[in-house]
Amino acid sequence: MTESTPGKRRPWTVPDDLLARIAARAPGYDTDNAFCAEDLAELRQAGYLRIGVPIRDGGSGLGLRETAAVQRTLATAAPATALGLGMHQVWVQAARSVSVRGGTFLQTVTDAAAADRLLAFGVSEPGNDAVLFDSLTTAEPDGAGGYRFTGTKVSTSLAPAWDLLSVFGKDTSGTEPRLVHGFAVRADDGVRHLDDWDTLGMRATQSRTTILEGLHVPAERIVRVLPVGPVADPLVFGIFAAFELLVASVYVGIASRAVTLAVERVAERVAMDGTRRSADPDVRRAVAAMRSATDAIALQVDALARDADELVEHDRWFPLLVGTKARAVDTAQSVVDEALRVVGGSAFRASDELARLARDVRAGQYHPSTRDSAMRTIAAAEFGPLPR
Repeated sequence: MTESTPGKRRPWTVPDDLLARIAARAPGYDTDNAFCAEDLAELRQAGYLRIGVPIRDGGSGLGLRETAAVQRTLATAAPATALGLGMHQVWVQAARSVSVRGGTFLQTVTDAAAADRLLAFGVSEPGNDAVLFDSLTTAEPDGAGGYRFTGTKVSTSLAPAWDLLSVFGKDTSGTEPRLVHGFAVRADDGVRHLDDWDTLGMRATQSRTTILEGLHVPAERIVRVLPVGPVADPLVFGIFAAFELLVASVYVGIASRAVTLAVERVAERVAMDGTRRSADPDVRRAVAAMRSATDAIALQVDALARDADELVEHDRWFPLLVGTKARAVDTAQSVVDEALRVVGGSAFRASDELARLARDVRAGQYHPSTRDSAMRTIAAAEFGPLPR
């Protein structure tokens, strides 16, 4: 029996009172372009950072499927909080994926989460469409198993608050270039964040640009060295599966909240002649279509997360993951737009929750894998890679 089975796991959900406080703070974070510091503090106190840590290490033992459900719920209250703090959960679930497949090289991640330390990603780079398969950051060997990293990372969520930041770069000192993955700690010299996060939506993530200026990561914090290019490695699969599905779950939560708001607001509207808007056949059909579309993406994310937990060997894992993430984002945006339409002009105010969701949901098209990248991956699985 694994730790994700009902007999041994500790169910964990965001407490209702905490969820209400998080929802109440979300508009202020958005208006002020501020990091969700209070949300993090309360969630940390509630054990959120440890939900995916094994029970034996003081966590709740949640797998990817249950963590995705937590993220979906959190996103109904505060999408930006769910997205930003979800980067921590991506690392925790990646470590869990590596562990259940027999690897130990991400034990540092599990240990950090067990100690309530916040994990973040320093992966994305301007102009690097290869994401995990190449890097524009240089990784210079220090001669003792460590490396010095120099480069620019973008969209570094949790910039004001992380305790450990993953970094990776390319070592070209040998006969073949290699990609080096390691972790910086907050006290390290050589990490600088720009205060440049002023975006359309998802503002509370504070995903600022990060400058690595000869950042030294010693050998004990180097976790993996891989060849450049696509590679079948537990680290790559663990990060990829957790990232795609946990990000998708945030957008499922946004879509679900948009449907709930549409139903509530439509139910309140009564015309001068006494006709209820909820009795309008066109409105009813629109809301039904929104709910049906949201149900579909929720089930897709849930099914793939369950398969990842149960070590199902799909021969098309990557096309399934990128397709699910892309569909979740596109569906959520469509649902939010339709919710705005059926609710009417009252939603066309910056202070309205639907207006905030309409801005937050558009961030989804920028997270890897983008729609174009997803379609290239799926096409390559069908036709084979394009000739060089």
